[in-house]
Amino acid sequence: MVLFMPDQLRADCVGAFGNPLASTPHIDALAGRGVRFEEAYAQHTVCSQSRVSMFTGWYPHVNGHRTLTHLLQPHEPNVFRRLRESGYHVASAGARGDMMGVGVTAVSSDRFGFTRKPDLRALHQFSTAGVGRDDHRFYSMWGGRLDGEPFDFDEATVCTAADWLSEGMPEPWCLFIPLIYPHPPFAAPEPWYSLHDRDVMPDPIPATFTGKPRFFKAIHERYGLAEMTAADWRELIATYYGMVSRMDDQFGRVIEAVEAVGAAERTVTFFFTDHGEYLGDYGLVEKWMAGLDNCLVRIPLIVHDPTGASGVSTSFAELVDLTATMLDYADAEPTWTHFGRSLRHVIEDPSADHRREAFSEGGFLVEEEPLLEAGATGHYDAKQALQHEDTTLAGRAVAVRTEAWTYVERLYEGPELYDRVADPEEKINLAGSHECAGVQAHLKDRLFRWLFETSDVIPWEQDPRMAPELVATWRQHGTERRDVN
Repeated sequence: MVLFMPDQLRADCVGAFGNPLASTPHIDALAGRGVRFEEAYAQHTVCSQSRVSMFTGWYPHVNGHRTLTHLLQPHEPNVFRRLRESGYHVASAGARGDMMGVGVTAVSSDRFGFTRKPDLRALHQFSTAGVGRDDHRFYSMWGGRLDGEPFDFDEATVCTAADWLSEGMPEPWCLFIPLIYPHPPFAAPEPWYSLHDRDVMPDPIPATFTGKPRFFKAIHERYGLAEMTAADWRELIATYYGMVSRMDDQFGRVIEAVEAVGAAERTVTFFFTDHGEYLGDYGLVEKWMAGLDNCLVRIPLIVHDPTGASGVSTSFAELVDLTATMLDYADAEPTWTHFGRSLRHVIEDPSADHRREAFSEGGFLVEEEPLLEAGATGHYDAKQALQHEDTTLAGRAVAVRTEAWTYVERLYEGPELYDRVADPEEKINLAGSHECAGVQAHLKDRLFRWLFETSDVIPWEQDPRMAPELVATWRQHGTERRDVN
């Protein structure tokens, strides 16, 4: 298995998902010979939380994996560890440490890290290129053009994956390739930076605050995004498209490496991301932990099985389904309760039904404010400040999407209801309208039932009713009591 996962990639910025301006030939080719999931959704819109969810099959609320700093623990299950226990050689290229806690990487993979180390100066260059803090574009996370071809984290990760493939890994193997980009800051070297014509870039969905959660306006104002001109947004979007094209080229090199070692006909390839990006939509940029908008939760999922079918699935899929699908292909039984459903039957027949809805969630309780990440500098200090100043801006929220509707329930604010057919950009909040009262009530009940069904899991390992040391203590005291009597 190959799992190629860029970070923060919008589905609608990939050619195969209907974008005529995108230049993603290698991803498009995979979609042409595999199955493209048109309605695949992430369960969280922030990196760590989404990754933990997809590789455990747990929704983020199941065991409190709702922050950037609550990672997988050694006592918790994950699909990579299970594959390894089932005889797979698990290789994790690079060093993305934002999913597994201390000790988990070592027990969940046979090899990880780099064969060629990244130039950390290149990463810093990406983080500071192009704009200064006094520039109104600073909080748009706009980096700009980079000089040369930086040997950054992603390049080192892709080279590592190719090295391991050429060296040969024990079969069966699972190769995980998690990248950083096109996550902001938005910057790219040539030829990627200039690949897309700024003049033809699409306009983002206009800034909208009516009927929207309060964080829309709070971010827009705190980041100074009202100062962004139409030309500024086109520049940012074109740069992002260039980053996507660079990532596509890196993906193509991985596919070539798999083919070069003769493994293509027995390798299942998964292409997906952890969440999307606002990219100017609604006057916003990056993502938000309580944001559940379509541009954040809809993800570009493509799976190619050389023995499977090709086509497009319009049935709903969730990223928690990755765990079940990987276990299915590995013929490995799960050892824990999870909520994923294998996609293998859809990969064999794209017309097959899978899910009728998709759920997503995010946010925090006000009482959890001291547990939220802090200490960020640069682009993220304003974002973190908003979380701590008014945690209700990042309050807990859950969403359900059906074929016709999107419904969002928020703990500290009013709900949202969107007609996905008449209003695909989800601009008009219909919650509270008399005409949609029945639909709203039905979807609220469905969210309530989902939370009931997935509120927690019972571990499969059974504990004795009383620990041995307590039994010994009980017997000792019992004997003493009999002696006294």
